[in-house]
Amino acid sequence: MKAILAGVLIGICLLLLAGYLFVSLGGMPVATKGDPLPFESFLAKKGIDAAIGKEAEKPSPLPADEANLLAGARVYQQAQCWVCHGKLSQPESAIAKGMYPAPPQLLSSEQGVTDDPVGVTYWKIKNGIRLTGMPAFSASLTDSEMWQVSLLLLHSDKLSAPVQEALSH
Repeated sequence: MKAILAGVLIGICLLLLAGYLFVSLGGMPVATKGDPLPFESFLAKKGIDAAIGKEAEKPSPLPADEANLLAGARVYQQAQCWVCHGKLSQPESAIAKGMYPAPPQLLSSEQGVTDDPVGVTYWKIKNGIRLTGMPAFSASLTDSEMWQVSLLLLHSDKLSAPVQEALSH
């Protein structure tokens, strides 16, 4: 029994030592152009899904009407979401091109979040996502403003002309 316990402890110590050497000898990709480690994307997605949990199904307390979508467009512009997540019908910004992981271009039909529940987008805006460059906006935006941006992004594939105009400034 003691031999098994000693073997397990030695195995754990060797794994920790290997991890330390991997990081300290430069094996860990830390540059924004580095490829993800094996399972990094998988683990990050699992962690986000677990953190969001039941919040994903949280409905918006605000209606997705013209007034809230216009307000969401103004907040998107004023909070400078566009710097990373793009402007309507505009190419990706230089800042977005240099980020890892690459921020989704939320107003594009290819990368938008129109298929995500509004609660998921709200959670990400409110809490941010560690190690991605996505900050938490809970200290700088009101709850209503975060919901308005979430609604804007949910409906970004079918925005009215006035909302599109508000996003083009």
